[in-house]
Amino acid sequence: MSLGVVTRARSFPLVLGLGALAAMILAVEALIRLGAINRFIVPLPSQIVMAFERVVLEEDIAERFRLTFLEALAAGAMITVVGVSLGLLLFRVNVLRRATETWVAAMASAPTVLMYPLFLVIFGRSASTIIMMGFVAGLPPVILKTIEGLAGTRRVLINVGKSFKLTGPQLFLKILFPAALPTIFVGIRLGLIFTLINVVGVEFLINFGGLGQLINDLAERYDLPGTYAAICFVILVSVCFFVLTEWIERWLRPVD
Repeated sequence: MSLGVVTRARSFPLVLGLGALAAMILAVEALIRLGAINRFIVPLPSQIVMAFERVVLEEDIAERFRLTFLEALAAGAMITVVGVSLGLLLFRVNVLRRATETWVAAMASAPTVLMYPLFLVIFGRSASTIIMMGFVAGLPPVILKTIEGLAGTRRVLINVGKSFKLTGPQLFLKILFPAALPTIFVGIRLGLIFTLINVVGVEFLINFGGLGQLINDLAERYDLPGTYAAICFVILVSVCFFVLTEWIERWLRPVD
């Protein structure tokens, strides 16, 4: 079988990615054993793998995973609905867009996680604080990418829609939204990244539920293998969200 046929196989990217990950893990293991990396900062990958069973059995990982996933899912649904709606509003009202777009972009780079004391005062030490922190952090990318996607729709498509005398809602549903969908989903994925970072970060800071609290507990016990194993579960949450968004995007765009 030729190299070109192998690289064009549908499973090749997955195999290549897993192979690269395995090679990186083996390289880190070797570097730690050789003393190039301090094992008091980064534990051996083999120790992390062995810690998974203990974390699953002793730390109620299923319930913590569920809490973090649901909090991130709630915040993700909010940033999608509110972000796309606000992006559409700013796209439609040019004066409002010019007045606020810079502030939205500035908000995207702001360390909003530092606002958690204010949210604790407003919502209390609860899941609501975590969800709202994730919502605030993930909203700007969705707004900005929605504007970008709608503004980048080819003018010829809009003119064709107008030639068929489409109404405003019809023009949006049949032309603007489908054309902007890939860019909008880029914004949603970016928003989900910021959301998940803040959800886990606030769980860690206020020591309340979910995987963030687990990471805090294990770190305070100086259980480095368990801490890194818990971080791997956070990565798993992120993977679940990316798979979910890809599935939704394929469902909304069945034909390329």
